[in-house]
Amino acid sequence: MKATQRDPLLATLDPLIAAIGATVIDPDHIRPGDVTLEVDGIIVAAIRLPALHGALERMIEAVERELGAKLSDLSRTLKQRAIRILDERGAFTLRRAVEDVADAMGVSRITVYNYLNSLHR
Repeated sequence: MKATQRDPLLATLDPLIAAIGATVIDPDHIRPGDVTLEVDGIIVAAIRLPALHGALERMIEAVERELGAKLSDLSRTLKQRAIRILDERGAFTLRRAVEDVADAMGVSRITVYNYLNSLHR
């Protein structure tokens, strides 16, 4: 992967790759399902997307980075904003998401449901 790490395309994509929890794969190790990156018709690397396992944790970490604090340290207004962001990104389609987000926020499940209900009215 030495050659692919120097490729300017990968340097440009590094923040995106890190944000989604993906991995850069050397062209010699590409598997079905990897997303190939081509420059001038030559595959310079591939991106291996992360497994669904851990997706909610990655979403929570991304929201915490965006809002500048742990979910539990946010004000009520920012917690509601965090719920909106997580909802827009599909977090609550994952099993046990409400419970896990409530735990991360230090609030009850009912509070998370109330925030969600106010978004969907």
